[in-house]
Amino acid sequence: MIAGKKYNGLMADIWSCGVILYAMICGYLPFEDDNTNILYKKILKGAFELPDFLSKNAKDILKKILNTDPATRYTIEDIRKHPWISITPIRQVDKCEGIVVGYNSIPVNIKI
Repeated sequence: MIAGKKYNGLMADIWSCGVILYAMICGYLPFEDDNTNILYKKILKGAFELPDFLSKNAKDILKKILNTDPATRYTIEDIRKHPWISITPIRQVDKCEGIVVGYNSIPVNIKI
């Protein structure tokens, strides 16, 4: 999109979700710069670093989702089959109907 070329919306969304995933597990964004031109160049090159504290599987899935080539970027099916996803247990959580901020107390899971 930044390059001004035609793009596949689904693959662009997968890339965007990769940015969000990176931020969630690393604690910061993969691409940052105060200068927008430099930021866009980093994005177009796919120039990001993976912190040492990430597991091998976490690094692998991020590289494959943040791949700048949409033709070889991971698809949803690829993501679902990746070991990082399959080793992450999916647990049932208590149903929460939602809260009204300032009125309801926020439920806290002390295990987390």
